[in-house]
Amino acid sequence: MEKGQDQNMKWTLNNNYSGVFNEKELVFFNNKYIDKVLRFQKSHSKYNKTPLLSLKNLSRYLNVKEIRVKDESKRFGLNAFKVMGGIYAVGKYLAEKLERDIDSLSFDELRSPETKEKLGEITFISATDGNHGRGIAWAARELGQKSVIYLPKGSSRSRLEAVQQEGAYGEITDMNYDDTVRMCAELAEEKGWVMVQDTAWEGYDKIPLWIMQGYAAIAKEIIEELEAEEAEAPTHIILQAGVGSFAAGIAAYFKNHYRELAPKIIIVEPEAADTYYRSFSKGTGEIVPVTGHMNSIMAGLNCGEPNVRAFRILNQYAYSSFSSTDRLAALGMRVLGNPLGSDEKIISGESGAIPLGLLFYLQKFAEPEAAEALQLDEKASVLIINTEGDTDAEHYLDVVWHGTQGQVPRPN
Repeated sequence: MEKGQDQNMKWTLNNNYSGVFNEKELVFFNNKYIDKVLRFQKSHSKYNKTPLLSLKNLSRYLNVKEIRVKDESKRFGLNAFKVMGGIYAVGKYLAEKLERDIDSLSFDELRSPETKEKLGEITFISATDGNHGRGIAWAARELGQKSVIYLPKGSSRSRLEAVQQEGAYGEITDMNYDDTVRMCAELAEEKGWVMVQDTAWEGYDKIPLWIMQGYAAIAKEIIEELEAEEAEAPTHIILQAGVGSFAAGIAAYFKNHYRELAPKIIIVEPEAADTYYRSFSKGTGEIVPVTGHMNSIMAGLNCGEPNVRAFRILNQYAYSSFSSTDRLAALGMRVLGNPLGSDEKIISGESGAIPLGLLFYLQKFAEPEAAEALQLDEKASVLIINTEGDTDAEHYLDVVWHGTQGQVPRPN
């Protein structure tokens, strides 16, 4: 298993990668399912297809054929992708309560007074580093329901306030993300609330699957646009991973669509919470969790215990994994916000920018072994998904204006 490291990153190929299509694992992410998901998401009046941008000048600068960025900072006015999972999971839960197929329901019908009378008052609870909880709070409020959102130790006041502004009861705990999830699960059981979390464990799998399907709709949008343009499919997708639900949802839909021609999936995580990197490095197919306080600026990725379904998918279909310092996230934020020539400017937060920061570093600063092993060359068409904008606006300026993370030191 090829692997390497320097002062800014560690990387490994995934020894368990097979690429062989597994119908049993991927069936929930085929077009039949995800078409229903996207139809429901589109039924909200504020639905918009987010832009898929081609950074032609940056592609030439980094010596790859193409770089496309799907900009999820434009999603539903919420500055992040997470609502795509939340809106579907909450809608699907209410549809099941009504004993209706969600395909026969619209968002407007679900929030009608008649439906609300049938459902009664429901409280949704979730743990979040910010974006997921805001999406759940927004979806609950839009449907006339309540939400309770807890954030882990170290979360910024601005992320808490964003959740509260969507009508949720919100609070920052003195625990890390994974312990905050456990606390929310206990509260849900005690109070009869509905846990809406994008991580899965034994006995809690259905709602996380719905959230992953909600994320997979982003992949469907991308492929539909590429095919409408008669454009080539990407050869590589760099996906950020926290619990892995987003990365697995995207990877699973691309694998369903392209089968043996599916792009290489590259996973990147903060070094403070690099459970996929550690697991792939071990090479046994077992999860290696990360514990303790996780203090990366990539707040949305500070998760040490993966979604078990997501791990099964990525353990089979992710080609490689990277553990990154915060400096590479800051690099991505600066590059996206200061484009070359006619490339469009993209405001990207810490978790959103890490894939581009990693790509830039691999092509310009790092020793060539990793890029060569991944075939990141002049024939590579790279897809990146900017999962968030400046969701912590003050910190965004600290990084981009004031350089709080410093410059990326070149390897010795």
